[in-house]
Amino acid sequence: MSEENIVYIGNKPVMNYVLAVVTQINGGVSKVCLKARGRAISRCVDVAEIVKNRFITDIEVKSIDIHTEEILNNEGTATNVSAIKIQLSRKAN
Repeated sequence: MSEENIVYIGNKPVMNYVLAVVTQINGGVSKVCLKARGRAISRCVDVAEIVKNRFITDIEVKSIDIHTEEILNNEGTATNVSAIKIQLSRKAN
């Protein structure tokens, strides 16, 4: 999967990310990966569900990967942050 097929979910409104996914799918990409960390995880799940249920009904969730990432603070100490990766792809006809 190339870097342009990845949508990083942050603090923007959900519909911004939905539009990004729909634009990529309509542009001919068959797979899109959503990635989020920490508090943005719920927003990431919302984006996947809105795309799947309202905009592109022939898309499915291929995989969901959850893990923990270690982030270095300003003080140099490490903090664990939860992360999620949701793989969306068009259903095979």
